[in-house]
This record gives sequence, C-alpha cells and structure tokens, in this order.
Amino acid sequence: MATIELGASNFTETVLKEGITIVDFWAAWCGPCRQFAPIFEEASEKHADIVFGKVDTEAERELAGEAQITSIPTLMAFRDGVLLFNQAGALPGESLEQLIAALRAVDMQVVRAEIEKEQAELGTPTDS
Repeated sequence: MATIELGASNFTETVLKEGITIVDFWAAWCGPCRQFAPIFEEASEKHADIVFGKVDTEAERELAGEAQITSIPTLMAFRDGVLLFNQAGALPGESLEQLIAALRAVDMQVVRAEIEKEQAELGTPTDS
C-alpha cells in the first residue's frame, strides 16, 4: 500500500481504526523530511497491512497544532486507536523496521488494561 495523504477531514477516523497506522508529519521545505520520505514510502510498500499516512504540516497547520507538532519530521504510530509512539526526527530504514516489529508485538489487552487503570486512578471515565 502506498502512503495516503491525511488531513483534518480524515486523520481521526484513520488513526482510530483497528490495526497499525503510522503517520509522518512533514513539510516540503524540510530537508530531513525529504530524506525520510523514500524510507517511509518503501516501508509502506513492504507492509501492506499497515496504513502509512502523511500530514503536510504547511497545508494542515491546525491539525499539526492539535497534534502538538513542534519539530518535523515527527512520526506517530497508532495501534487500534491508541498512540504508542510519538517522536521527532527521521528514522533510518532499519529503525523504522524495528519500530514496526515492536508495534506488531504489543499486547493490546495489556495496553488497554493499563489505560483503564490510569483512568480509574485519575477518576476519568472510560470510553467503554
């Protein structure tokens, strides 16, 4: 699967879907973003079961602000609607592959249990 363009109209629905979604926040003027783009694209071709999305921070300034993007490129990874990774900086291909392997290995039942525990401690109602 090739990368898809994400914006305010489809970002939330895309990252909340089941499965893994990896999002690259970038801008055309950003050198590291341009260097990372082919690595990201290659991974998207290699891992057809993962959604790879790109957010142009220049075109989607409000979305980038809501996502608290302060440096680009920034990579975010979601699994089953839960943000599991959020880091600025371009990754080498090998590191991106390691991230993908780690995302696949996450036990989401454990993650959800931890989220519920934290919400209970804070007195925050859960979505379920």
